[in-house]
Amino acid sequence: MTAQTHPKLLFVVQEAPEGGYTAKAPGYGIFTQGETMNELLANIREAIQCHFEEENRHLSRYSH
Repeated sequence: MTAQTHPKLLFVVQEAPEGGYTAKAPGYGIFTQGETMNELLANIREAIQCHFEEENRHLSRYSH
């Protein structure tokens, strides 16, 4: 797997009323949550990867 660069993203992190944390990247439609801060950070990384993989698939469909 090759390393890809993504734009720097700012996430708004909040404590969820029901417990745990939520995070969203305004302007990118990326949202995730986690029970602990460590889980949240792992979920943010996964959400970023999924978001940009989907974006790349979408762009490659229309570039042929």
